[in-house]
Amino acid sequence: MPAFIESHLLSWIIFLPVVGIALLLVAPRSLIRPVAMAVALLDFLLSVLMLRGFESTAALQFVESVNWVPQFGIRYALGVDGISLWLIMLTTFLGPVVILSTWESVTSRVREFHVFLLLLQAAMLGTFCAQDLVLFYVFWEAMLLPMALLIGIWGGARRLYAAVKFFLYTAAGSVLMLVGILYIYTKTNGSFALADFMRVSLTPGEQAWLFGAFALAFAIKVPLFPLHTWLPDAHVEAPTAGSVILAGVMLKMGTYGLLRFAIPLFPSAVEQFAPLMAGLAVAGIIYGALVAMVQRDMKKLVAYSSVSHLGFVVLGLFALTPESISGAVFVMLAHGLSTGMLFLLVGAIYERRHSRLIADFGGLAHGLPRYSIAFMIATLASVGLPGLAGFVGEFLVLLGSFKSGSLAHSHTFVALAATGVILGAVYMLWMVQRVFFGPCDKEENQKLTDLSLREVLVVVPLVVFIFWMGVYPKPWLSRMEPAVVKVIETHQARMAIQDAAVSPANDAVRFVENGEER
Repeated sequence: MPAFIESHLLSWIIFLPVVGIALLLVAPRSLIRPVAMAVALLDFLLSVLMLRGFESTAALQFVESVNWVPQFGIRYALGVDGISLWLIMLTTFLGPVVILSTWESVTSRVREFHVFLLLLQAAMLGTFCAQDLVLFYVFWEAMLLPMALLIGIWGGARRLYAAVKFFLYTAAGSVLMLVGILYIYTKTNGSFALADFMRVSLTPGEQAWLFGAFALAFAIKVPLFPLHTWLPDAHVEAPTAGSVILAGVMLKMGTYGLLRFAIPLFPSAVEQFAPLMAGLAVAGIIYGALVAMVQRDMKKLVAYSSVSHLGFVVLGLFALTPESISGAVFVMLAHGLSTGMLFLLVGAIYERRHSRLIADFGGLAHGLPRYSIAFMIATLASVGLPGLAGFVGEFLVLLGSFKSGSLAHSHTFVALAATGVILGAVYMLWMVQRVFFGPCDKEENQKLTDLSLREVLVVVPLVVFIFWMGVYPKPWLSRMEPAVVKVIETHQARMAIQDAAVSPANDAVRFVENGEER
């Protein structure tokens, strides 16, 4: 690897899509898709080089840090650990998959479409790498516009409503987070660096309010029940590429934010609100499953399944055990693959049939064997069949949450969450039964064509990783484990410091109350 790339590898990964945008603006129409694909593949290759050079330690790696706005203590600071590593890999992996999936379906404003895709990818990658809170916020906000435009321009009949709702929900939460960032900044030595924020001493009251500001912004993005109402509209109206990116990566921004910022920065508030967050997570697991069960639109059903699956992630994060947090991160990755694949396959059948209603199908397995097999694999991964990616993460979340010391009545939370696994199997397999089995008695369905070579090339990489992660999860878990352990140790250490600071005051109160001092 050339030295000028190796020394700034994260910057290359983040901003290569921006270079691609410049190329797209001058490329002839016939080369727009090949150029976008080449940029996405090269970005994935750079992330593979990052993975190969990554060491299984808790320390930040590939660190870059230079003054950006020195008068305000804002730095261009990047770094990755075993948590952000895999989310970067997921983002760059899905990039070429999404572009290939839209090769024939997007026919209007092709240049603008790929420009927004690459801009969105750059912003998502920057969010996972940022180690300065202002830089993080810039990347966080930069995601909004390209996704809103993808929904609003290439979406369905109610695309403008869905785009505006998505934008307003996310922006509203982000403003509160910005207020929280500025408040903590006033208590630092003039720095927005995450490491300096971690050194700030906050009272339990301050932590409670600040945790609320940060957690609300991240919970909206997850989305955590009951802040989920923007998600079904966004998914249903978004083009297939938008739905894949939204489910595959953007929802993980919320859970990543909770893990990277909210949990380490506010340990006292985390202990205080962990049962509430776990309760909302479990409510989302069950609610999302029940609502998915009654959907008539396949895409809306898969959208509500995301509410349920991300509930497992939030539960695992606030159980605060190595198993539960590792499982939560693993669920993020597995969900990105299986649910992204489901949205791709729903989009493929919509292009052929111009309908997503379950009632309009039936017996597709007779004439579309490749499509049916691919859909069944994604479905079984989604419901957590052992041997596929979905099982590992959910099992670790339930195992770690069961023995959590941070959650009162943790056994009850786990028992209720486990019902979500059963309900997930019910609504997903019921949909498969109605769509793929039984008689193919509708004339329109008898004329449908199976997956083309291009579509097979889209789904095969997803299938490979779904099986690989399910059968042999060690490469993923071993690299994230040191970072996960560090999160827990940092939380425990900060709680110990806070308890030690509060203890003398409590001792003094008891001393006076016992009448030993007048």
